[in-house]
Amino acid sequence: MTSEVLLWLIPFPPLLAFGLIALFTHRQRALSHSLAIASVALSWLLAMVVFFRAVSQPHLSEEPFVSALNWLPLGGDWLKIGVLMDPVSAVTLFFVAWTILMIFIYSVGYHNFGQPEGDHDQPGLPPHGAIVRDAHGHTHRVPSIEPMYSRFFALSSLFAFAMFLLVITDNLLTLYIGWEIMGFCSYMLIGFWYGKESARKAAIKAFLTTRVGDVFMLLGIVGVYTATGSLNYREALMNPDVLRVLAETPSGVLNLSVAGLLGLLLFIGTVGKSAQFPLHVWLPDAMEGPTPVSAMIHAATMVSAGVYLTVRIYPLLSAGQEGGALTPAMSVVALIGTFTALFAATIALAQNDIKRVLAYSTISQLGYMIAAVGIGAYVAAVFHLVTHAFFKALLFLSSGSVIHGMEHGVLHTDEKIDPQDMFNMGGLKARMPVTFWTFLIGGLALSGFPVLTAGFWSKDEILTGAFAGHHWWVFGTLALAAFLTAFYTMRQITLTFLGTPRTHAAEHAVESRAVMTAPLVVLSIFAVAFGWSGIPEKFPLLGGLIPNWFGGFVGSMVHAEGEHTVESLLPLLTSLVVSLGGLTLGWLVYRNVRAGDPDPLQKPLGALYRVFKYKYGIDELYDAVFVRPSIWLAEVFTYRFLDKMVLDGIIEGVARGTWNLGLALRRYFDLAVINWFGDAVVSGGTRRGGEALKPIQSGRVQQYLIVTFVGAILLGIVLYLMFVG
Repeated sequence: MTSEVLLWLIPFPPLLAFGLIALFTHRQRALSHSLAIASVALSWLLAMVVFFRAVSQPHLSEEPFVSALNWLPLGGDWLKIGVLMDPVSAVTLFFVAWTILMIFIYSVGYHNFGQPEGDHDQPGLPPHGAIVRDAHGHTHRVPSIEPMYSRFFALSSLFAFAMFLLVITDNLLTLYIGWEIMGFCSYMLIGFWYGKESARKAAIKAFLTTRVGDVFMLLGIVGVYTATGSLNYREALMNPDVLRVLAETPSGVLNLSVAGLLGLLLFIGTVGKSAQFPLHVWLPDAMEGPTPVSAMIHAATMVSAGVYLTVRIYPLLSAGQEGGALTPAMSVVALIGTFTALFAATIALAQNDIKRVLAYSTISQLGYMIAAVGIGAYVAAVFHLVTHAFFKALLFLSSGSVIHGMEHGVLHTDEKIDPQDMFNMGGLKARMPVTFWTFLIGGLALSGFPVLTAGFWSKDEILTGAFAGHHWWVFGTLALAAFLTAFYTMRQITLTFLGTPRTHAAEHAVESRAVMTAPLVVLSIFAVAFGWSGIPEKFPLLGGLIPNWFGGFVGSMVHAEGEHTVESLLPLLTSLVVSLGGLTLGWLVYRNVRAGDPDPLQKPLGALYRVFKYKYGIDELYDAVFVRPSIWLAEVFTYRFLDKMVLDGIIEGVARGTWNLGLALRRYFDLAVINWFGDAVVSGGTRRGGEALKPIQSGRVQQYLIVTFVGAILLGIVLYLMFVG
């Protein structure tokens, strides 16, 4: 079977699983999750076949796997949809297939603790989820299962279909379709536990915030079609002649060319989907969804889709670039990404929820990638996109394992604590060894621990790109963000796993089942080994020992001015200092935290700590500027004034006028005219005529004969006079 045919087939197994689960197997939980896992496993297999065929293709960037079909008629032409496999989509497909498969397998353990089929507790038995003691005094948790188990796997399958579709498509329109399906699925999955008010609000917040970016993205898609007559990547975004014309044509907006304006409109979609400032506020609240959802949204699929789009539109953003100077569009992208990287890292310093720290970390790392695209470090951005997907999926799934272990302790001790608060943990290394080591690997990769982790190589490439391009403000800001990242990561590791337990629940935490820990082990391998595929040739000692496959493979896609080789060791030394320094300082600050102690950062940072903890008040600002006025507009102005006073007043006025008109018509027309005519003229006349004729109705036959005889004589006289006389 050809690679093009396999490409067409990749997204459809999860879509089929979604349909089967939603329509037929939603009451059979084991069958539902089996269908979901089998579907993504089949997509994974197809993806791996295509990927390895792609990497063995000598000139894939010039001769990618392509196939297209006519879709919508456009008069004399057709709007086509198709599939495309080039170096960027190949590496993206690789990490998407692996992470989604691991997340689905993990989800079985996360939601399912071994309960047999059926929703309800059985009579005479303890309720599901309860802690009971056996005859030997050992405690056990009664098997329990997520009540909406099948619903979760159905929505996750649809999510997987949308991401696969987005990666393999060859045009912006089909990408947008997958993009919007993911938006719907994220809304449904973030609000999965819709019985909680916070989950409902988080889902609405995510949906509305990302819609803001999506509207501008749609405008950009329409603009691209208007300007180029195509939405195909290779025809509209990678054609040098088309790009040259777009770069030379002024748009009339802020000194931007048409290419720059279209690129920024599309990029606003990324700002929403990848949670960049100022549309970042939805992502931390998305933690209300199940942890596998967090891993899919924050690592493998949804937020990665935004960076993938930015990489795709890089030719538009950089059109007209000369001599390494950034175009206005690239400068905007670099500014937003760089600011977001530091901004989110500072907020993560003061968060205590284990998943919320990772959420702000995700925003920060996405900022790294966006900044890299903005300065032209194209390969570095894609490299960090891939490595980040592996180690951040690992961290989110590991955090879910931690939360499960803590929930067991809470149920065992009946202690009233938040099982996601890191200050309620401590000492979990001994109780959850597999989770600890995998979390440690993911954390070190996030921190850019030298040489041994994938995160080091991809972050170093971004810093090197900023240094080589003389973008000093980007270099300095990202270096500071990297230091803070290492610090809050070690803060997280130390508070969660090291030291002694700070609560009774932490003392009774237990390791998760193998179905949850096995995916962690697989992802931890990628979090270490994948970075070795991109070791620069000039790297001291190691350069050249392992070929820089990633740089050669992805770098063949496009000429990026930000990709440079650097002789200076300053970027490398900076990477080492910020990583090791942040990790060391984080351990020193948090190693002696005891139960009930405040955060050690509170005193030295003072008011700044409160600023970080309350996220700079951005949520409150948006609430005051957008949410409350919208509610006021809806409830006070629209409902109470416009609806109740104006519209209801008009309707009630018309009703009263109609009622009064009806009364007047009844009094002056119905009663005075109609009824008078009926009563006085018709009825009364008939009655009077009857009274007048009544005497001739005597009932005597002789009288009737005399009248008839007289009448006949009179009639005869009349006829004689008319016809004879």
